[in-house]
This record gives sequence, C-alpha cells and structure tokens, in this order.
Amino acid sequence: RGGDCRAELRVGHAAVENLEPAVVLPEPDRRPGRRRQNQPSRTLLDVCQPLCHRQSRIRSAPVRLALMIEGQEDVTWEQWLALARACEENRIDTLFRSDHYMSFAHPAEKGAMDAWTTLAGLAAATTTLRLGTLVSPVTFRHPSLLGKAVATADHISGGRVELGMGAGWNVPEHRAYGFPFPPLRERTELLAEQLEIVHRQWKDDRFDFHGRHYELENCTALPKPVQKPHPPLLVGGKGMPGTARPAARWADEYNTFMMPPDEFAEVVRRVREACEQEGRDPGTMRFSLMTGCVIGDERKRRLYGDETPPDTALVGSVEEVATRIREYGDRGCERVMLQHLLHDDVDAVAEFGRDLAPLVA
Repeated sequence: RGGDCRAELRVGHAAVENLEPAVVLPEPDRRPGRRRQNQPSRTLLDVCQPLCHRQSRIRSAPVRLALMIEGQEDVTWEQWLALARACEENRIDTLFRSDHYMSFAHPAEKGAMDAWTTLAGLAAATTTLRLGTLVSPVTFRHPSLLGKAVATADHISGGRVELGMGAGWNVPEHRAYGFPFPPLRERTELLAEQLEIVHRQWKDDRFDFHGRHYELENCTALPKPVQKPHPPLLVGGKGMPGTARPAARWADEYNTFMMPPDEFAEVVRRVREACEQEGRDPGTMRFSLMTGCVIGDERKRRLYGDETPPDTALVGSVEEVATRIREYGDRGCERVMLQHLLHDDVDAVAEFGRDLAPLVA
C-alpha cells in the first residue's frame, strides 16, 4: 500500500503542473499578505520567549484548515462517511474532494465516485460540515448542469457547499471518458463563461447569455441556492491571466497548490493585480493553498517509504507543520486545504483538528 500511495503522489503532483504554463517567478520585494491593524512590533523579549508563547506572535494572520481528499483513489462510501464524521467531531469546518473520474496511478484498479453525487450524499449525512470540490474542471459538465447540481446540494445541506472551478488538465482521463480537451486558451475561455453563467443562474431571476461557447435563453434556474448572495466560488490556478482575470470578475477565493511560500506570495500579487485591472478591491479576494500533509514518522514511512518527501508537502511533527503553515499565512494565505492521501486513516484527521488547527488559528 505504501508504494501505491507514493506513486499516486508522484503522478498527481507532476500532472497538476500542467494546469497553466510554467513561469520563472521573481523574488517578491514585499509580502502582500494582509496584516492586522495595530499589530505590535516584536522586541528582543519576544524573541527570547519560550516556543509555546512565541508561536502566537510569529504569524501575521490566522489560517483556517480544511481537509482535501483525492476521491479518484478508490475511496469507499463508508470511508467518505468516516472522514466526514471525523471532520465534524474535530472542528475541521470544510471537506473538499477532487473532481476526477479516473485514478492517476492505477486507473484499471481504483474506482472514482462522481464528485457532486458524493457531496450531495455527505450533505444529507452531516449537519455542520461545509463541502466542496477542488476543483471541478470546466470540460466535464455544461455550466447549467453544474450550477443546478451545486444549488441542489446547497438545499440538501441547508447552505453548506462551495464550488471550486478550474480549466482541467488530465488528458488521459478526458480521452478515456470521451470529454473534449481543447487547448489551454480555449479552456480558460470556457472557465470565464462558465463562471458567469453559474453566477447568474444563482442570482438572476431570468437571463440570456450569448457567449462564444454557450448560448442560454430565458434561463430561470430555480430553485436558487440557500446561501446568499450565493455559494462561495473558488478558482484554482497559478495566478496566470487565464485564471486570474476570470477569478477577479467572479470568484470569492483563489486557490493554488503545492508551491513554496515565496511563490505563493507571487501568485497573490498577480491575482491582486488582476483584481485592480478589473476594478475590484483586491482586499475582497481570499487566497488559499492545497498541499500534502503528513504528521508523524509512521505515516511518513507508509506514504513515502525510503523516498524524500517533496519540498512542497507539509511533513513532520505537529509543531513543524504549524511553522510551515504560518509561513504561508505571512504571505497572504487564509486557508490551507490539507491533502490527506491515507484516506483510511481518520486518526490523522482528528490530529489536524485537535492538535494542528489551534496552533495556526
């Protein structure tokens, strides 16, 4: 099993690099994360305080934690229920899942339940847990179907769902299921149009839409979601214009993945710049990170064996992981989605909520 987990991590991490074109990131000359007003400056006495006191001073903003599960890696319904219960019992307020139909490493062996069907079921089985996708590719569903599915899940949950959207990337998966996979430029055009359509489905009483890729006439899309003004919209990417500009127009949150803190800061800078170009207050955009998290030597051995974990993963003791998370918080990150690849290990979820979350809150 350990070898399987390592293969999944390698394949998944390599593939997501293709979401947007690679760029050489300059060193930022400042940290663009927002700081609390009237925050006192640190003194020599602060530096010399014991570690337990220092931990509350070295971060500039609290960071919320969410759980992220790779649902295409043979997660059973019983495991989904156990993970959701563990989140609710241990104050992890949101459970995200990937939206894929095929395992990255073992497509002929591992099953993948449909994302929004799974989330609707979990919505009925939970009471407080928020639920969402990270992220739903624009190539899988017509936006009218996607908007309707999310609105339905919002009613089932009583207003607890979030929609993450992205341009899509996994070519073999698209070929296997017969989904068209156009060039990146066209996929980002689809993203922009889908974000507007979903947004208007949720808010407008009746509307027409005439775009390059979609035509809607006299659309009412009832019932509207429970959440007002609408369920949170999240866009995933690396801060390039193809995702940053549509996000600046329509999204509440921008999520990126598996990168060092300074690269994260550069993504924040680029997306905030896109907000300014769109006439939006950059301070209204939230930022988050999805990255792997493994606490403890035993889990590290199970997942990586003798291999060295990737630099972007949060691996170590609770205190070591908390320190890494604060580095992202200092650079504008408000939420970290902890990618938990050992989905049969609910004790790890309890540790995330019970031990890790208080250190970064």
